[in-house]
Amino acid sequence: MGTFPVLLSIPHGGTKVPAELKNRLAIGKNGLFEDTDPFTQRIYDLKDKVKFVTKANVARAFIDPSRSATDLPPENPDGVIKSHTCFGKVIYKQDQQPNKSEIAFLLEKYYAPYHHQIQEIILAGRNDLKICFDCHSMAEIGPQISPDTGESRPLICLGNRFGASAEDAVVYKLKSCFVTAFELKETDVTINKPFAGGFITNRYGNNPLPWVQIEMNRKLYLKEPWFNSETLKISKSKIDDLNNKFFLALKMYFS
Repeated sequence: MGTFPVLLSIPHGGTKVPAELKNRLAIGKNGLFEDTDPFTQRIYDLKDKVKFVTKANVARAFIDPSRSATDLPPENPDGVIKSHTCFGKVIYKQDQQPNKSEIAFLLEKYYAPYHHQIQEIILAGRNDLKICFDCHSMAEIGPQISPDTGESRPLICLGNRFGASAEDAVVYKLKSCFVTAFELKETDVTINKPFAGGFITNRYGNNPLPWVQIEMNRKLYLKEPWFNSETLKISKSKIDDLNNKFFLALKMYFS
């Protein structure tokens, strides 16, 4: 078939450190890696096989597009501008965390453009798009700052905000497609548990298009023999395999 009528949002796959923050960090390379959604820009990006793809380039440890602009520390250390990662790692050196004016600048420079792009795509593609996906990965075990701390997670989680961002029939059909395409058991793919959908899914879901959040367990690829935990490098063949299976799942959905 032709190009899928889909928008793919990949908000947590970025790895860049904003130039304004480089000399203020307490967190190291490994801490940043575990807080991002590793390799999701390569796993989910179907390029010209879908209508639109939008990706955040800056690491979510610094600016998180999947949070409300008012979701800030200390109330939420894992908010839009963070003080700690979801694993409890301190991000900034003592007294080096961005102040209010710096936060406003960072949001305007790095956060707002991501949402403007989504809004422009929805407006421009409203007659061509059928569904939007917010694409993520998740740790194998629920980390310190999460709704399921210490619990084992499914291999795939699909979230529709319990019917608020997309019809239940949509996610149940998607579940069947993912089970088949990824060669999984029915119990390996869950709906709304542990994630029902974050800020992006909530903000844009059914307004006017359906949105579904996809969470892929890093257990599927951050393991030997595909992944080297010392070099943080991964086998291209494994990434290609997951990308192809994701394509197959969407192909089945639109068949």
